[in-house]
Amino acid sequence: MKLSVKFILALLVIISLLSGCAEKDQLEDGSKLINEDQFVFASSGEFKPFSYVNDDMTVTGFDVEVGTAIAKELGLKPVPKRIKFKGIVEGVKTGRADAAVASHTINDQRSKHVAFSTPYYYSGPQIFVRPDSDIKTIKDLKGKEVAASKGSTYANTAEEYTTNVKTYDSDITALKALSGGRHDAVITDFVTGKEAVKEGFDIEGRQLIERSEQAIVLPQDNPKLLVRVNGALENLREDGTLAEISKKYFGEDITTKPE
Repeated sequence: MKLSVKFILALLVIISLLSGCAEKDQLEDGSKLINEDQFVFASSGEFKPFSYVNDDMTVTGFDVEVGTAIAKELGLKPVPKRIKFKGIVEGVKTGRADAAVASHTINDQRSKHVAFSTPYYYSGPQIFVRPDSDIKTIKDLKGKEVAASKGSTYANTAEEYTTNVKTYDSDITALKALSGGRHDAVITDFVTGKEAVKEGFDIEGRQLIERSEQAIVLPQDNPKLLVRVNGALENLREDGTLAEISKKYFGEDITTKPE
């Protein structure tokens, strides 16, 4: 009996500690943040040029600069936080970050668990192959071995056209494997593939499968922060900041909705 009481008391202490860790600072407008003066946003560091790690282990890239610009627009200190891409949505959902600026495609499956901002750039999955490949369109993917990033919508797209899908922790690793002679194709963001070509990967792009909207991920229970982030994005779009960041990394503006 004594043991049971001790166990229950210990359990209550653990629950209390965990509840304390989950608490967030609530601002005057109802927005909730992990730390009152900070905007903690997740990026993977695995998705060059969107987010990648410098030699000094800091994270940089298009997504990181957008997240930093949003923080400043909100009057908060930007705090980038690395989380592996496959775990980012769960990380935001469970309070490890205030938001994720990590090139997440808006889709119904993710929307069951998290909220999305308005799109901050427009992209689309594309087929990448080695130059000598006879794969040209999605019809040619049947029965082929196709690689993609684990936890990405590109892996889901690949599964629509072949039963033989291999996954990697990052798109760059998948493209590097393709360039080195593994797999028949990779499906990834067209910008990422284009950048890999520029860096000397022995690959080339084929069919652009579709267009997609990329947005910032936020917890569903923080609607006031969502409103503030959308407002910040609108300001950054109107004053040209988003376009400027895009042109810095891609040489073109991918933040404007294609016609």
